[in-house]
Amino acid sequence: MNDFIPYGRQNILVEDIESVSRVLQSDFLTQGPVVTRFEETVRNLTHSKYAISVNSATSALHVACLALNVKNGDEVWTVPNTFVASANCALYCNAKIDFVDIDPFSWCMSPEALEKKILERLSKNNKLPKVIIPVHLAGQSCEMEKIKEIADKYNIKIIEDASHAIGGSYQGEPIGSCKYSDITIFSFHPVKIITTGEGGMAVCNDEAIANKMRLLRSHGITRDLKTMEKPSENFWYYEQIELGYNYRMPDINAALGLSQINRINSFLKIRDQIAKKYDCAFESCDLKKQRQYENTHSARHLYIIRIKENLHKAFMNKARMSDIGVNLHYLPLHLHPYYQKLGFKKGDFPEAEQFSIEAVSLPIFVDLREEDQDRVIDFVKGYL
Repeated sequence: MNDFIPYGRQNILVEDIESVSRVLQSDFLTQGPVVTRFEETVRNLTHSKYAISVNSATSALHVACLALNVKNGDEVWTVPNTFVASANCALYCNAKIDFVDIDPFSWCMSPEALEKKILERLSKNNKLPKVIIPVHLAGQSCEMEKIKEIADKYNIKIIEDASHAIGGSYQGEPIGSCKYSDITIFSFHPVKIITTGEGGMAVCNDEAIANKMRLLRSHGITRDLKTMEKPSENFWYYEQIELGYNYRMPDINAALGLSQINRINSFLKIRDQIAKKYDCAFESCDLKKQRQYENTHSARHLYIIRIKENLHKAFMNKARMSDIGVNLHYLPLHLHPYYQKLGFKKGDFPEAEQFSIEAVSLPIFVDLREEDQDRVIDFVKGYL
């Protein structure tokens, strides 16, 4: 009987446990110094000016939209092949959501489809989005330079959903430098590159945007004399000046993230080795792999292949029966019942729809044993 091989799994060592244990024995379980140290470490890693930790990437997307003043009557565009949070964040702000189809080779937001959609809107005198959210699928950056050129032309803000991509790079810059965006979002869910258990981070280079996100993550409460409406010198005085949320990251989670990020380079190296072994093994197979752009480096959060549509369902079921934890990332958002009630329908975004009936996420994680990867490879090659 073979052991089940999941598609992803966290790597936890004794130093992670000790890092969390030190916090549990300290004076601060939340809102303490470890959160600040973790933010500073991510800021340095990404070459950004500001880092704001939160309790999930979903929360980060929400406060990012609010910090860019997304509100009722506005539109936000993202891609259909992403996790629901990339779109839900707009709805949390009472804005409308729409989608841009994906590139058939990178499976990320297509700059050509983006500009085409914008021009179609302009020809009908319809509203353009206030914000677009490109998603770095599997750790591979979108073509951000092209996307930013388009966005700047039409005065559109950009949030990079880099939930899959911490540690990756684009055109020689770390993903998260915000050279091509206003805000970048990371996820620290257990299957991501590093984990805090649950948690997320927003990075940016604009002080006002950073301050707004910090305020919103903590109930909209301030003790800053410069932002209070009725400043007081009493040390116990504070004011709620915005409608905020309890989105703070506890020190317990930050301690795990701080320990994990010390190993991020080795994590990335191992993931890259696993991906390259898959690449080599599947060279002669009848399948498609994700295009990797020149002068970029994927964080390799996922390893996705595309197989023929008529084989897909049976392949997925047979793999699971063989204790190989394949998965699909993702079902197109516009085909979910909730989004269909908003007016979206099958056929709206054909590239994303075709992707979803061909895509297979294969196991890739730091502790994937060589013999288990060989099992995966043998299964894929044998089936195809």
